[in-house]
Amino acid sequence: MSARVPSLTVQKLLDGAAELALEVLAGDSGLERRIGVPRIQKPGLALAGFVEQVHPERVQILGSTEIGYLKSIPLEQARRGIQGFIAAGPACVIVTKGLEVPLDLLELANLEHVPVLRTKLISSAVIDKVERFMEYELAPMQSLHGVLVDVLGVGILLVGKSSIGKSEAALELIMRGFRLVADDLVEVRRIAGEVLIGRASDLIKHHMEVRGLGIINLKDMFGVAAVRDEKKIELVLELIHWDRRESTDRLGLDELSHEILGVPVPMLRIPVSPGRNVSSLIEVAARNRLLQVRGHHSAREFQERLDRALESARAQNPREDLE
Repeated sequence: MSARVPSLTVQKLLDGAAELALEVLAGDSGLERRIGVPRIQKPGLALAGFVEQVHPERVQILGSTEIGYLKSIPLEQARRGIQGFIAAGPACVIVTKGLEVPLDLLELANLEHVPVLRTKLISSAVIDKVERFMEYELAPMQSLHGVLVDVLGVGILLVGKSSIGKSEAALELIMRGFRLVADDLVEVRRIAGEVLIGRASDLIKHHMEVRGLGIINLKDMFGVAAVRDEKKIELVLELIHWDRRESTDRLGLDELSHEILGVPVPMLRIPVSPGRNVSSLIEVAARNRLLQVRGHHSAREFQERLDRALESARAQNPREDLE
């Protein structure tokens, strides 16, 4: 599926950032206004008349400095500053520290349908929490068919043809103490440059479809330790049907990758056949990945030992190379 950039509204911020305990003071008719930039702005210059500094579709923060400035200047000057600021089209205004908001600001916000929200948190905490929330919500996103599991702390995305056994392998891993993130449809977002975070949609979160059993709720069945809401994707395992006519990498020297949202992710192909314990292979793949991250590549180390042994044998028997 193609990548897309999700849309974010003030209402979604209000609902999603529950830890801010935001209350709506004015402009509730504009809660569907779009937030288009994952950065916050403090509009001190705009309130002083430099409205070109205000970026539309950006969240604006009013803290002690801004509110104190408005109270320190003549009422008419403050009203002009507020009027120019609101007319510039901010997505919304968040007032911090539970400060009292000038009535002119509330009045003009209602007229221009610009939501004014208030929280008791200090500005630095609000900026940190809101920017992290917006960075995730506005990150490039792609929905993939597959199963995402957390095995030994490694986020593994299982992909392959339908009915090849992805869900069954994941279910066995869960019964062995590992965790499910998403089954069937994985929502992947690229954040912080090249970090891929996968999660399930709210509709199917914690659920799995098992042929013959139907839909099961893993959180209810195995407990909260069997699931997690999201996980960084670090390895892709493609399950393929075993075909003796096709050659497979016997040593593990082939370095494959699977591109997601422009980010290459290490990939392995695991042939599937009756009697092959796929879940055990997935666990071993996770352990091997952990070793590779720590600088131990078993296949390369074996190949280097083999090359040294061959070089030593040639040095001891130079005539064999000439025959």
